[in-house]
Amino acid sequence: MRITTSYHRCKCPMLQDNRKRANPHRGQRFLGRQKATLPRVALLIETSNEYGRRLLLGIGDYVREHEPWSFQLGEQARGHPLPPWLSKWRGDGIIGRIDSSSIEQAVRGLGVPVVNVSASGYGLVFPTVISDSEAIAHTAAKHLMECGFNQFGYCGDPRFAWSRSHQEHFVRYLREKGFACYCFEGSKSGAQHWARAIEELIGWVRQLPKPIGIMACYDLRAQQLLVACKEAGIIVPDEVAVIGQHNDQTICEFCDPPLSSVIPNPRLAGYLAASLLDRMLKGEQIPAGIYRVSPVGVAARRSTDVVAVPDEDVAAAIRYIRDFACHGIKVGDVVRFVNISRSMLERKFKKFLQMNPHELIIRTRLRRVRELLIETDLPIEKVATLSGFSSAEYLSAVFHRTSGQSPREFRKAHRGKTI
Repeated sequence: MRITTSYHRCKCPMLQDNRKRANPHRGQRFLGRQKATLPRVALLIETSNEYGRRLLLGIGDYVREHEPWSFQLGEQARGHPLPPWLSKWRGDGIIGRIDSSSIEQAVRGLGVPVVNVSASGYGLVFPTVISDSEAIAHTAAKHLMECGFNQFGYCGDPRFAWSRSHQEHFVRYLREKGFACYCFEGSKSGAQHWARAIEELIGWVRQLPKPIGIMACYDLRAQQLLVACKEAGIIVPDEVAVIGQHNDQTICEFCDPPLSSVIPNPRLAGYLAASLLDRMLKGEQIPAGIYRVSPVGVAARRSTDVVAVPDEDVAAAIRYIRDFACHGIKVGDVVRFVNISRSMLERKFKKFLQMNPHELIIRTRLRRVRELLIETDLPIEKVATLSGFSSAEYLSAVFHRTSGQSPREFRKAHRGKTI
């Protein structure tokens, strides 16, 4: 999981160590400034959803590790107009979700440094920190493929540019793997109104081939799709498996069945945005560019808890690997469990999953490794044990080969420590 950037043709400045650039007299300057006033920063970020709140936590992480700021933050929802106080606000910098041309114009008019944290397509005149759309789409596709699906759908929302971006990357990835994808956007009015959205989705999902794995552009859209399946009498996940994006735990857990979702890293995005703004407040000229933050992985719940493979041997092997990969099993254990020859099992895996049993074991273990690295402070040796690797050295070698980072580098990057 790497932070990737699209930043003209220059090396991403965010990957450099701020402390190496710091002036040795910085602390002395700060003492004098602290007596006067702290930098005043407006946060135009919604508090109404999990993604926005975690962006704010990431900003707080950065400030706690560096010099304090004075924040202006009001309670607001995504898509709401600018707060009335902003027109009279006199501050030093802004981190905000620039979701419309009017918001873009208004914040530009304030004449202060701005960092955008929205993937709406607006605000690209500022440094912009967003989730990596391509990585999100690939993560969702790989998860559905590991469930054994060879028919796929994408459920989008025409109001959002990032939904169209997810669709483009999802479809392209599947096409490269030899699969087609049935896409749905529906009407803009339908996406906004619950009853109309459900009606449109029922018509779409009924005519899809089954079984099928579907990515929804975000969790609320996935929730609508699950409701549509229920009203249409379609069984989830056996006939239709659904994966969302954002991993808003409140929404995901209250879906019926609970919703699998791609886990983005908004906390790191917030940290990254704060780091950029800090440098701009200190006088550094940072041109407009896009900084992309990769997702953490997938929170697998019952909406994708299925093995959609018509071959009983492969289905049994997949379930066995899911249950015991982190217990240190090897391919020989899987072969003995399904009671067919290794060569036959490998041929069947290639046919239905486009991978061999060993690759699925490693993928399953690495998914657990990523969770433990981000969510715990366990030493790498313990992470290796809990994920089924025979040693920390073997884990590190496999992890570096697949991600380009060591486990320690991954942990630091996804907690915002090496920006």
